[in-house]
Amino acid sequence: MATFEGKLERILVGRIHDCLALKSVERLSGGAAQETYRLDIKTAAGSRLLALRRAAGGVNRSSDHRPGLAGEALLMQLVRQVGVPAPKIYYVFSQDDDCGDGFVMEWLEGEALGRRILREEQYEKVRQNLAYECGRILARIHSIDVVESGLDKCLQSMSPSDYVQQTWSRYKAFSIPQPMIDYTGRWLMKNLPKNYRMTLVHNEFRNGNLMVSPERIIGVIDWEIAHIGDPMRDLGWLCNNAWRYGESLPVGGFGTYDQLFQGYEDESGFTIEPGEVHFWEVFGSFWWSVTCLGMVEQFRNGPDPSIERAAIGRRSSEGQIDCVNLLTPGCVEKTNALANRSNLDSPRSDELLMKTSEFLRDEVMSLTTGRKRFLAQVSANAIDIVQREILYLDQHRQIEHQSLENLVAGANESLEDLRWRLVHALREDVEVDEDALKAHLRQTVVNQIAIDNPKYSGLDQALNWK
Repeated sequence: MATFEGKLERILVGRIHDCLALKSVERLSGGAAQETYRLDIKTAAGSRLLALRRAAGGVNRSSDHRPGLAGEALLMQLVRQVGVPAPKIYYVFSQDDDCGDGFVMEWLEGEALGRRILREEQYEKVRQNLAYECGRILARIHSIDVVESGLDKCLQSMSPSDYVQQTWSRYKAFSIPQPMIDYTGRWLMKNLPKNYRMTLVHNEFRNGNLMVSPERIIGVIDWEIAHIGDPMRDLGWLCNNAWRYGESLPVGGFGTYDQLFQGYEDESGFTIEPGEVHFWEVFGSFWWSVTCLGMVEQFRNGPDPSIERAAIGRRSSEGQIDCVNLLTPGCVEKTNALANRSNLDSPRSDELLMKTSEFLRDEVMSLTTGRKRFLAQVSANAIDIVQREILYLDQHRQIEHQSLENLVAGANESLEDLRWRLVHALREDVEVDEDALKAHLRQTVVNQIAIDNPKYSGLDQALNWK
């Protein structure tokens, strides 16, 4: 049976006109939903790099209302025609290729890691104008005629109401009660945009999906969840706190709202209404919270049960704390760890976990590269979460239980039952003391993110609200 590398080499030699052989294949870090590879091929002129985008696990899937990888390739070809920087597509896999869904494209030499773009000196010049350029590129994306291009035949159309309800329904199907998600879903349904256009929406346009050089943006990547909808979704997502990587500037961590809006208006002639972008910024945190929980389902039941997918599930609290800061800001303090730890076990479980985490970071990561190094870091982070849970969770749950008893009047019920009481009240829009509700949500989400990721900037923002 031919290996993946063997089948891939046959495709490349047969379909890429100057390819003589496949020299190496390296899967890159990240890409929980799709796989990305660096390909080194042999040509008559010497080595040449290409990129491969493939469905996770090499499994062919139904479209799930998404463009699919063939549609993703088509989108990149279309946006290049209106001046959007995107990699050139060389070949889209067919079913006969037996490599799953995917395509081969141009390798771009640039930086896509958001933290590096924000912090490294060589990108200082490009950062100064990056928000404005993002506005101009988004306006070009939104200018594409979806009927003339045929995109209306292969992309799902979603109104703001459709998108909120679809996302909320997806979360409800998980049967995991997360009151902050339901509170945000209720707010979104009550504050839907009233006047909006329907255009092509990239839907993942953010710092981390922009390939940049020290001078300019050289590629917009990851078109896998594009749809036809309100174009302000793209602007709001770019402003989402998750993609600022700890920096304070609202647009990707590198620019201001005014710079982004000016670029969009200069290119398109449309005037931006900030309140509409705010709606989609809230939605972005809501959507990210739900999407992270969805990764857990894929970890448990999908074709790629990696630690990366499992760990992303705990990032749901990052989106939830951003919803707190956007919708229910106020005074809050995180719970302290229990002062007395049992000494019946020596070393304690939290001490064993601490040393395991240190081993992964200090030794395993130094001896590995690429995706294995990345997964070692993810594994160390997961161990840290369990360690913090041991220290904080009991106290956290006690506070939440008492708060819920007061809020929903459910004495002598389990914490899970009380959570469901609150969730059903939010979904059915039953009247609950709003001030007490907001205080409860702030407290529980702050305590959860303190376990899941205490370094996330949203926690500091919540704790230092004034």
